[in-house]
Amino acid sequence: MNRRYMEDRHESMIDIVESRAAFLEATQVITGGVNSPVRAFGAVGGTPLFIASGQGSSVTDIDGNRYLDYVGSWGPLILGHAHPEVVEALRDAAQRGTSFGAPTLLETRLARTVTELVPSVELIRFVNSGTEATMSAVRLARGHTGRACIVKFEGCYHGHGDSFLIAAGSGAATLGIPDSLGVTAAIAADTLIARYNDLDSVHLLFEKHGERVAAIIVEPVAGNMGVVVPSQGFLQGLRRIATKYASLLIFDEVMTGFRVAPGGAQELYGIEPDLSTFGKILGGGLPVGAYGGKRHIMEQVAPLGGVYQAGTLSGNPLAMAAGLATLNCIRRDPGFYPELERKSARLADGLLENCRKAGVGAVVNRVGSMLTLFFTEEKSVTDWKTAKRSNTAAYGRYFHESLQNGIYLAPSQFEAQFVSAAHSDDDIEMAILASAAALKGCF
Repeated sequence: MNRRYMEDRHESMIDIVESRAAFLEATQVITGGVNSPVRAFGAVGGTPLFIASGQGSSVTDIDGNRYLDYVGSWGPLILGHAHPEVVEALRDAAQRGTSFGAPTLLETRLARTVTELVPSVELIRFVNSGTEATMSAVRLARGHTGRACIVKFEGCYHGHGDSFLIAAGSGAATLGIPDSLGVTAAIAADTLIARYNDLDSVHLLFEKHGERVAAIIVEPVAGNMGVVVPSQGFLQGLRRIATKYASLLIFDEVMTGFRVAPGGAQELYGIEPDLSTFGKILGGGLPVGAYGGKRHIMEQVAPLGGVYQAGTLSGNPLAMAAGLATLNCIRRDPGFYPELERKSARLADGLLENCRKAGVGAVVNRVGSMLTLFFTEEKSVTDWKTAKRSNTAAYGRYFHESLQNGIYLAPSQFEAQFVSAAHSDDDIEMAILASAAALKGCF
């Protein structure tokens, strides 16, 4: 691994000649050279690394540089890369056939596992991505309630569905405006924006629009403005408001599901949503999504009800096998989450202590094994307003210094780092040591 620390940090630089060439070639045939925008390194500058392989807690790029990986494919790889049981499950499934467009026993087995882990989910429907899951959940909420509007929170990301690509205005009860070309004003008008961790902003929206609101959708732990922790009483307040106005409460647990607790954030905080969405860990690293909830609501989805949603590859055997293997590994180890908590707490504490010693303004937010180091002079980061005051230029320098020191982080200040079961205590200490060196190189 290209681990260079302290005084020898400037003696050599990682060689990414092959990645540069690969990116140039990719731009000729793939829009922007990438298949998801954040991969383009636009927020940090430079050339994206092309990854050749991953094993356990590390990835290796096509130039042969090896890095400790704290991205984990943006969260799904809670067991680490190429976990033997997941690989074996995939091999067995592939040998039997990759897709049938017909029911399989694996779908039922994974569905049963989810309903056992997440009691609020009585019925579930598998899809192919988190975006599909959230789009479908919102359509179902609208169909169930007969209402058009949804409430979402500034800084929360729920995939690239039209209803979600809305920027907040400056007022407490502002109707959204499109944040992407191609989103119509009519769709934007049905999306109401509230402030995360601000129940007053939600009350104001419902006082004005409550009879038109089908659902509140929220990341129970925000992960897409960086990790932002729900304040005490915030989620409970959303539950009360939704109930009062006969709206649905949707927890977007695509990131937090099976990550922060076996039953996700709803178990951690003791809140029962009406609908939940899942992805990432649910597929063990393969494309997957799911939405589920109360039986009387889910029974309104076709073929039982009039809310239509379908997908040719939904519930495909490979994703079901990988997800089932992942969840089975987690379930049989009673020490799984306590151990993740211990290692993640050590990492967060070490990163913050490094910043303190270096005289660098910083906040570290963490819930379970997901965390974000914000470079900021704010005392706390509690919403999008405080998150976006972070020094993104400093993060860009820190990101590249971290690469030089053998640590692969998300190429954006406003993303999470993830700790996996594959990260050893030595890996955690290495990341802390590398962070200290990176700080010296960029401040």
